[in-house]
Amino acid sequence: MVESMSQPKEQRFVVWLDEVRKEDTLLVGGKNANLGEMIAAGIPVPPGFAVTSYAFKYFLDKTGLAEKIYSMLNKLDVNNTKELEETTAKIRQMILEQPMPPEVETEIKKYYRELAKRLNMEPSRLRVAVRSSATAEDMPEASFAGQQDTYLNVYGEDNVVYYVKRCWASLFTARATFYRVAQGIPHEKALMSVTVQKMVNSRSAGVMFTLHPVTGDENVIVIEGSWGLGESVVGGKVTPDEFVVDKGSLKVVESKINNKNFAITFDPSKGKNIDIRWDENKKAWVHEGSVVDVPLAKVAQPDKTALTEEEVKRLAELGLLIQKHYGRHMDIEWAVDMDLKFPESVFIVQARPETVWSVKKAKEAEKKVGAVEAKKTVKLAEAKILAKGLPASPGVGAGVAKVIFDPKSKEAMEFKQGEILVTRMTDPDWVPLMKKAAAIVTDEGGMTSHAAIVSRELGIPAVVGTGNATKAIQSGQEVTVDGARGVIYEGIVEELVKPKAAAPEQPVAGAVVAAVGISPEQLLPLYPVTATKIYMNLGEPDAIDKYKDLPFDGIGLMRIEFIFTDWIGYHPMYLIETKQEDFFINKLAAGVAKVAQAIYPRPVVVRFSDFRTNEFRGLKGGEKFEPDERNPMIGWRGVSRYIHPKYEAGFRLEVRAIRKVREEMGLTNVWVMFPFVRTLWEVQRVVKILEEEGLKRSKDFKVWAMAEVPSVAILADKFAEYVDGFSIGSNDLTQLVLGADRDSQILAEMGYFDERDPAVLEAIRMLIEKAHSKGATVSICGQAPSVYPEITEYLVRLGIDSISVNPDAVVSTRRLVASIERKIMLEKLDAILKKMNL
Repeated sequence: MVESMSQPKEQRFVVWLDEVRKEDTLLVGGKNANLGEMIAAGIPVPPGFAVTSYAFKYFLDKTGLAEKIYSMLNKLDVNNTKELEETTAKIRQMILEQPMPPEVETEIKKYYRELAKRLNMEPSRLRVAVRSSATAEDMPEASFAGQQDTYLNVYGEDNVVYYVKRCWASLFTARATFYRVAQGIPHEKALMSVTVQKMVNSRSAGVMFTLHPVTGDENVIVIEGSWGLGESVVGGKVTPDEFVVDKGSLKVVESKINNKNFAITFDPSKGKNIDIRWDENKKAWVHEGSVVDVPLAKVAQPDKTALTEEEVKRLAELGLLIQKHYGRHMDIEWAVDMDLKFPESVFIVQARPETVWSVKKAKEAEKKVGAVEAKKTVKLAEAKILAKGLPASPGVGAGVAKVIFDPKSKEAMEFKQGEILVTRMTDPDWVPLMKKAAAIVTDEGGMTSHAAIVSRELGIPAVVGTGNATKAIQSGQEVTVDGARGVIYEGIVEELVKPKAAAPEQPVAGAVVAAVGISPEQLLPLYPVTATKIYMNLGEPDAIDKYKDLPFDGIGLMRIEFIFTDWIGYHPMYLIETKQEDFFINKLAAGVAKVAQAIYPRPVVVRFSDFRTNEFRGLKGGEKFEPDERNPMIGWRGVSRYIHPKYEAGFRLEVRAIRKVREEMGLTNVWVMFPFVRTLWEVQRVVKILEEEGLKRSKDFKVWAMAEVPSVAILADKFAEYVDGFSIGSNDLTQLVLGADRDSQILAEMGYFDERDPAVLEAIRMLIEKAHSKGATVSICGQAPSVYPEITEYLVRLGIDSISVNPDAVVSTRRLVASIERKIMLEKLDAILKKMNL
């Protein structure tokens, strides 16, 4: 076996294709990453390996070529054609003349011999394709197809090494160099990986599109094929047969059999590819005027179809599978091996995103949406109600509805700013779309579902739990969503979308600041002063610009999951595996710092990550590190994750990011909070990790714990030995006290999920009493205070220290708390007067 298999993937010169996935694009390039994805999806791909971009970079650095090459390119004027051609030719020659480091060459040869062994072949007989795979190649918006070299029918380990270098050099052709500059891609960022695959002994080959490449029709698959290697089709050297297949029935609806009188095929006697042409006079295939005796000549005829009916159907099936796997239209290269029997003879050799129509349609849709004028508005009394649900987030949103079932689908990619998102249910993968939406409507979910919570935090109107919105509302239909009443109307409802003037007795905080020139801290006295602190919940760091002038005393809950999905994108353990820890730390620190800086010196309580396993798996690279749990809601989440060997290193990155914000950036107003705490011993262990990473509790640094599990309420006085405060997560606490799934629409409709239940209120009372007995503070960050005024009064009467609500409820909650506190003061005064008989 190959010795480097024991090394971390990102430090290996060579990896097997079945080891790589789309997350490895920076290591193996788009082509290889796509091949690995197809193998994982069960798509037949010729076996092989990839020489990594690490090997290429290692070659440039070790030989000293990197500094020379990039210096030349940085001085180059790509618009000067002569200078461009001369400079790039010189760079390519420098690469070809420089010997490959022995350690890299040795690894390539080892893998070539191992591939031959896997195929039960002698290494000297193994023919392979050596193809370039640039790290910026095969991306949706920038197709590099054909800009770097491909070498077919290469055999022998020395030849493989030679052609790998030829592929490396092809990164610096005049065309590729000009293209990178035009696309704004730094030369240093474009590295080269190389594909080495078993060469298919092609009887027929060609390309396939999952839409019509001429008309853009998305209901068909178009297959083009000819005799021999696919190079003749891709290079335009022959007019191929064309088959148009209906996606629904997989029937050929149109076919054109052309005169294919040219082919490229392998000649065993010469050990190389040769061009052959059909000689009509000799009725035979010839090369340089002489009749040839090559295997292809025995089966190919110019006027005969290059594909059988069953092969066309098989290719169409694979095209649909590939489109479904990638969630977009694809440009696919295929080959049929003459040495194998159907269906094992059909291979996919390459797949990349289709760029022409995908980009064109996206731009046309954007223009169309931007040019759409609202239909004639309708009166509220005449408006047809399309659906009803739970009023999850207040406000009104009107616009074109888009029904989307997959956040990675083509429809999702075309979703535009200001449209209405209609779907079954959301999870963290939907956040980028949700941020664009004018309103959100879901079939499923309750008031504490992901859609409801995120919508409230983003300030986007939302209606959840409609049951039938995805059926009752059609894509392209104009609708009005009333998030305060839970109703979706057909058309643009005049009374709801008409702007309302702000009431003079309720000044807008931002307007006051702008007009008077005072700070947010000075603004607070303009609103009722309360003994109970009013905090605000926040998830999206950029949203602080919108809400920073509201009258809140601090951030009582800053969720970092938004930073994970929008700013980072990758699973922490994947970044550790690929040695990109600093990327994670810097991105997380930047997100937290944006909020902390905006409201300094008011505190920001940052809750460490609380994704469930199914949500963590959605991050890039997450599939490898996340188990498939039957009930993620009460599974491996929160503190239990931080202390587990499989994630502890990831948690330490989170801690280091917080330390970076506090110490390097000087934002000492950042505190932390542990989510989903269950036991005393786990808190002991996680606090120890904090201390090992340099974060110790002090007067200036507080550590809180979420009170979501009943055990925390029962033993709050014991937990207070390890934390400075608690924040009640009323959603999960209600779920676990009552045994009611917070996402169950049925239970919600029956009234089971209710934070006002006596058992839930008793758990809260117990928590506050026990925590205060040990000097620990208590806050609440759940939804209850924003929805039920009676719960707010209950909390204030119990002496809760702070209440953290969503931005839309900050002002109303401050006023409510002030009135409750005055009421309590009057009651106490009245009691004193009664005792004095006054």
